[in-house]
Amino acid sequence: MQNAQPTASHFINGAYVEDTEGAPIECIYPATGKVIATLHEATPAIIDQALSAAHAGQKIWAAMTGTERGRILRRAADIIRDRNRELSILETLDTGKPLQETLVADATSGADALEYFGGLAATLTGEHIQLGQDWVYTIREPLGVCVGIGAWNYPTQIACWKGAPALACGNSMVFKPSETTPLCALKVAEILHEAGLPAGVYNVVQGRGAVGASLVTDPRVAKVSLTGSVPTGRKVYAAAAERMKHVTMELGGKSPLIVFEDADIDNAVSGAILGNFYSSGQVCSNGTRVFVQKDIKAAFLKRLKERLQGAVMGDPLDEATNFGPMVSADQMNIVLGYINKGTDEGATLVAGGKMAERDGFFIEPTVFADVTDDMTIAREEIFGPVMAVFDFDTEEEVMARANDTEFGLAAGVFTNDLTRAHRVVAGFEAGTCYINTYNLAPVEAPFGGSKASGVGRENSKEAINHYTEVKTVYVAMTPVEAQF
Repeated sequence: MQNAQPTASHFINGAYVEDTEGAPIECIYPATGKVIATLHEATPAIIDQALSAAHAGQKIWAAMTGTERGRILRRAADIIRDRNRELSILETLDTGKPLQETLVADATSGADALEYFGGLAATLTGEHIQLGQDWVYTIREPLGVCVGIGAWNYPTQIACWKGAPALACGNSMVFKPSETTPLCALKVAEILHEAGLPAGVYNVVQGRGAVGASLVTDPRVAKVSLTGSVPTGRKVYAAAAERMKHVTMELGGKSPLIVFEDADIDNAVSGAILGNFYSSGQVCSNGTRVFVQKDIKAAFLKRLKERLQGAVMGDPLDEATNFGPMVSADQMNIVLGYINKGTDEGATLVAGGKMAERDGFFIEPTVFADVTDDMTIAREEIFGPVMAVFDFDTEEEVMARANDTEFGLAAGVFTNDLTRAHRVVAGFEAGTCYINTYNLAPVEAPFGGSKASGVGRENSKEAINHYTEVKTVYVAMTPVEAQF
């Protein structure tokens, strides 16, 4: 029986902190359904302690040079890489994702973010603007205390994707992980402080929605960054707007993946598998609406069914396993509900469609064909291993259908026609687009959505704009003229 009980529920002011007055939060290993840790929700006293620590710590941190801040972030990245296996095992216990996946995609991507923004920290400067004899200079200043609210699919990565740019710019952070996956962010905080981060600069508090709401609405908080669903994003965005706080919203999607008749079939199938079944389909940018041109639909589905035979379910801690469970019983039941709707509304079930006959929250990789645009599985984000395959005839037709959604997180196209590839991505109403690949998210590139899928960008130099404010200073070198 796995035991992943942390030192304490919260990490505040450089140390683990417990308050058993908070409601219990059970951490369940999705592969077995067994409880592997019990934590406690943050009480009002814990929330206040974390925000006070962040407020005090931010002043110390912002007073350091960018070079000094960057050195600490890069040191933390090195520690994460040195401990990649133990952190990956914890991520697997927290989420149920296969160790084969977490070893290469989770803690390592968190380390990449800390290294990248650690490298940028010393380069964050203003500019000089000459205006005849007068001139203007700008100062790039930190916002202050930032709140990060994480999702349960990439807990280590999200803790770093939000923390790294915030800290590089001289802000402090209070991070609330998802109550479903509470373990990994604590290790990120511990490692950051081991690397030399001043106490209070990165804090972790546990809790459900009410804790998040308390953090978002606190007047000490200058910025809120959320990764989550669109309904949650709307609530958080509205609450933050009440006090004119800065926000970054990385929300859900129902992204299109278009496969033209000239595409390399194996590459297109690989893209569709990555865009639907990686992390058991629990990825916000997934290309869950797969539009396949009619002439190659049969060949595409045949190759897809063959490739699905390579899915290996099993103990996620066994590196031979490449397909894990849903994160929770609730999420499993939500996904099974969508599968039933797909069948009821007339889609053709090509593969999967049911729970696996084993312990835990496993659902078979599921593919529906003959899906029409008005079906529930074509309109709503499922967040599970359910692929919907659509037919199309012409580029003009498929582009209109691809964009006919409230979401705009990602989109992809597979074609060997270079001109068409660029024309199609230019026409996508989405923030993150792919040509002949899918779901890659290097820290060097901006990531985020348009329409209901979000506000702002994570990663890359773009993130700096979301964690700083620019102060403009006009310097007059000549006498002041006035109208009287």
